[in-house]
Amino acid sequence: MGSFLRGLTSEQQVSLLFVVLFGLLMLASVVRLLLSLRERRTSTTLSEDRLYLRRDDKALLRSSWLMMLVFWVAWAAGDGVAILLFGTVSFFILREFISLSPTRRGDHRSLVMAFFLVLPVQYGLVWTQHFNLFTVFVPVYVFLAIPVVSALGNDPERFLERNAKLQWGIMVCVYGMSHVPALMLLDFPLFEGKNAFLVLFLVLVVQTCMLVQHVAARRQGTPVAPAISETFRWSTWGIGLLAGGLLGAALAGFTP
Repeated sequence: MGSFLRGLTSEQQVSLLFVVLFGLLMLASVVRLLLSLRERRTSTTLSEDRLYLRRDDKALLRSSWLMMLVFWVAWAAGDGVAILLFGTVSFFILREFISLSPTRRGDHRSLVMAFFLVLPVQYGLVWTQHFNLFTVFVPVYVFLAIPVVSALGNDPERFLERNAKLQWGIMVCVYGMSHVPALMLLDFPLFEGKNAFLVLFLVLVVQTCMLVQHVAARRQGTPVAPAISETFRWSTWGIGLLAGGLLGAALAGFTP
């Protein structure tokens, strides 16, 4: 088996990995469907907790499918399309974040800066591979510029709260997301054409940690912060962290 894998080209190895992952997702979807059909046959009504778990399972499976499809399209279409794709994803998730955060008229300049200056510049730095500036542009320069631009709106009400929410929205939705296409452009000796493995390594470890934590939470006690998350518990967090760490160690060959 090892000699067979080593005999494949980098592109064939990545393709084979995608086939395996899509196969696992298909298997999980079939199992979820069969369990749903079984529940419908055995009982006509489900408890509130059971309904919540079913919705949570569907959401987790749907997000896994979506992520794998996005990563597959990004890898298959090339670096340029990958940057454009993740830039578009950043735009929409930042817009969703802002729609859930209270904003005022005085935030107009800061929002324009976030969507039409910070986002394209951050992904432009990925495209041009200026990774030194890429790593500090948002957490240093943008974090300093946002309050200055916001102050020009002449609205001091909840000034610090509004700016903090926008800053961390940019940090998560733009800065964090932009690291995915950046991984595909890093240059490592003897690792040419295999950068997709880095992205898949990231996704597999994180999703495994989330999945194990989610499943383990069903058998544990009261959640730590039920108003925030009904599945987070310190014990299950540790179990998920351990599972992610073990998988990361097992997949060490995916990294340079």
